[in-house]
Amino acid sequence: MFRFWGSQEQQSQDGSSQSQSWYPPSVVSSPSSSRPATPNVSSSQRPSSHVPPSEAAGVIAVLKDKSVDELRKLLSDKDAYQQFLHSLDLVKIQTNLKDELCKENLQLAEENLQKEPRIMELRNQSRIIRTTELAAAKEKLNELEKQKEEMLKLNSPASLLQRIQESVNKTDEESENLHQLLLDREIDLGAFLQKYKKLRTTYHRKTLIHLAAKTSTI
Repeated sequence: MFRFWGSQEQQSQDGSSQSQSWYPPSVVSSPSSSRPATPNVSSSQRPSSHVPPSEAAGVIAVLKDKSVDELRKLLSDKDAYQQFLHSLDLVKIQTNLKDELCKENLQLAEENLQKEPRIMELRNQSRIIRTTELAAAKEKLNELEKQKEEMLKLNSPASLLQRIQESVNKTDEESENLHQLLLDREIDLGAFLQKYKKLRTTYHRKTLIHLAAKTSTI
């Protein structure tokens, strides 16, 4: 969260050696002083920090009210430093935010686990629906393909010629049957001539159509 910096601590007048600190190079203060000396560090020598100025000012405000002994203890006693660090409002806020995020993530995970059976059920239903609809669609497609093939076959040139020829043969057969009725005296001559003329006209017209269609497909 923050760093102390400055010149090395001077030895006390009774010749005692400098106290050892687990923390990086720290504030130097005179034993005879009741407050730590304010470090005089140029901007080029000042270490970089990610702490916003307003937050750093808040930390400094807390530190400036501590005695030299208290500051030395923070530098040499890791537990005291950790206790002081976690007592800062900024750290408390960050800790609370972290706890809230962890709690929310845990809640989301639990909700997702609770929804998993429903998700699996919907997934299975979707798979069944897709499979059923796909089978029905394939069946319908096969039926349409079959109808298409039948229509193409029915309307092919060869099929058309065959149907015209069948119609010609049928008309010719009807005219022959009518002639037989005349021979058997089952129809009078007037009715025979009227029907026979109509059938033969139809026969010759169909014959010409068949001949024209056959010629165009060659």
